[in-house]
Amino acid sequence: MPKSSNLPPEPEINDEAKDEAEAEIREKQKIVDYNTNEYPVEVLVQKYREGLEEDINELYVPDYQREMAWDDVRQSKFIESILLGLPIPYIFVADLRPEEDDLGRLEIVDGTQRIRTLDRFLNNELTLRGLKKLEKLNNFKYSDLPLARQRRFNRSSLRMIVLTEKADEETRRDMFERINTGSVELNEMEKRRGISPGPFVDLLEELAKEPKFDELCPLSDALKRRREAEEFVLRFFAYLNNYENFGKHVNVFLNAYLEEHNNAKSDNFDEMRREFHRMLDFVERYFPNGFTKAKGHVKTPRIRFEAISVGVALALRENSELEPSSMKWLDSKEFKEYTTSDASNSRPKVIRRIEYVRDQLLGKS
Repeated sequence: MPKSSNLPPEPEINDEAKDEAEAEIREKQKIVDYNTNEYPVEVLVQKYREGLEEDINELYVPDYQREMAWDDVRQSKFIESILLGLPIPYIFVADLRPEEDDLGRLEIVDGTQRIRTLDRFLNNELTLRGLKKLEKLNNFKYSDLPLARQRRFNRSSLRMIVLTEKADEETRRDMFERINTGSVELNEMEKRRGISPGPFVDLLEELAKEPKFDELCPLSDALKRRREAEEFVLRFFAYLNNYENFGKHVNVFLNAYLEEHNNAKSDNFDEMRREFHRMLDFVERYFPNGFTKAKGHVKTPRIRFEAISVGVALALRENSELEPSSMKWLDSKEFKEYTTSDASNSRPKVIRRIEYVRDQLLGKS
């Protein structure tokens, strides 16, 4: 005789349940309404480039997405695919709703790496390398191509799915996660946790779970699952203790710092905990929006977090009883420029934005 199961019986799917399920599908479909367009390469780059420095460009990278992740070889292969006329996956963007933005901007949901690669290539910042099909193009820049080939490349069109303004931020983030689930390699923090376990990684995980940090530095559940909170804490300590020695590649910089402290025999983790908590207490007291741009925001830009957290900690090292006379600089043009979502990670700019916050708090400006 078959063994009886201890599992509860499955509920019966009646007509009422079917009607409710169908109603739910129809309701959720309303917020993923979309249009399909095609744009030439040069138009896409123009939409991304114009207004980039002022953070008003029409086609822009949202804060919840990654920094530039493709290396030059992968970027070169993407350019090679366009030159060969191979099919290119759709770029997904979202038309921001009026209450979020009145500039008619398009938020890139999926396609950041492709758009940035095109921008780098057309601005002669990318030298083609590692090409297998078009080997004779290795070491070429865009300006090295014959004029006719440049024009044909610029006319190459890419298809774009445009989510209408019905799609709110939760929908856009959910779509980004779904598009990338199963098709994206582990991010750098996930790799670090798997490759370099140790006491410092344990400390990062501990501090990332602090309720006050979670409140002041909101991140989506999707980003938390991908260890973004631990990434933020690592960036805080690495920049705080070594920002003046920051090199060209942020992941090389972070990996070296993590490895050094993960293997150190006498690291003072208790003092690191205290300094992290002092910084959070100060931000809670004097920064009305925490690390976010405005009250109620549910996302935290990496660059803004780095500038505020490290700048605060450096100021407290100079004056542990610090009481800033004014916080008006948070709304200044300079601070916005230094902490835009696409601000460069060059050494001078890293130093500038961190020391700007420190000096404003200490009244040195």
